[in-house]
Amino acid sequence: MSGAARNALRAGTVLVVFAVVGTAMLAFTHGRTEPVIARSRQAEQLAFIEQVLPSRLYDNDLLASERRVPRDAMLGTRRPSAVWVARRGDAFAGVVLEAVAPDGYSGDIGLLVGIDAAGTVTGVRVTGHRETPGLGDYIDRAKSPWIEQFTGKSLDNPPPRAWRVAKDGGTFDTRAGATITPRAVVKAVRGALEYFARHRKTLAAPVTREEKDA
Repeated sequence: MSGAARNALRAGTVLVVFAVVGTAMLAFTHGRTEPVIARSRQAEQLAFIEQVLPSRLYDNDLLASERRVPRDAMLGTRRPSAVWVARRGDAFAGVVLEAVAPDGYSGDIGLLVGIDAAGTVTGVRVTGHRETPGLGDYIDRAKSPWIEQFTGKSLDNPPPRAWRVAKDGGTFDTRAGATITPRAVVKAVRGALEYFARHRKTLAAPVTREEKDA
C-alpha cells in the first residue's frame, strides 16, 4: 500500500470514528432529555387546559383521557381534533374541546373550550391567532379579560338570539373598530356548545384502550 493510500485510509478511519462517537453522544443526550422535555410539555399542556376546566371538577388523569374526534363544521375543524374527558369518580364531569374560529380577521383562531357535564362553559382560551396586534388580539387572555365573558354561558344562556356581539344586538362586548375577531370567537364557542350537545353521549363514554393506543 502506498503512502498516499495509507494516509487516505487513516483519514477515513478517523472520520468514521468521529461519526460513530458523535452519533452515540447525540443518541445518549436525546435519550436523557426526551423524557424531561415530554414531562415539561405535558405540564404546560395541563396547566393550559386547567385554565378552561378547573381541576376541582375532576379527579382523573385528564391528559390520559384524550380522544380524537373527526373534523366537524360545528368545531370549525378541518382535521381530527382532541377532546379531553373529565371524570369525577365514575361520573362524567365535562370535556375540553379543541375548536377553531375559521373566520377571524386574519384567518383561523384556535380555541380550547371547557364545558361541564351540564353543558355550561367553564372557560375559553385562545391557543393561536394572527389577529392584528393591539386591535384584534385582545381576545388573548394575556392581553385582556375579554374572553372571560363566556364562562357560565350555555346554549340557552344567553338566549340563542343573543349569542352575538353587542354591535349585532347580542350579549358579548367588543372593542370599537375590531368586531370581526370577537364575532368569529362568539360563533365558534356557540358551535362548540352545539357540538357538545349533539355528541354528549359519545363524549361522556369512557375512553377505550383502542382510543388510547391510537
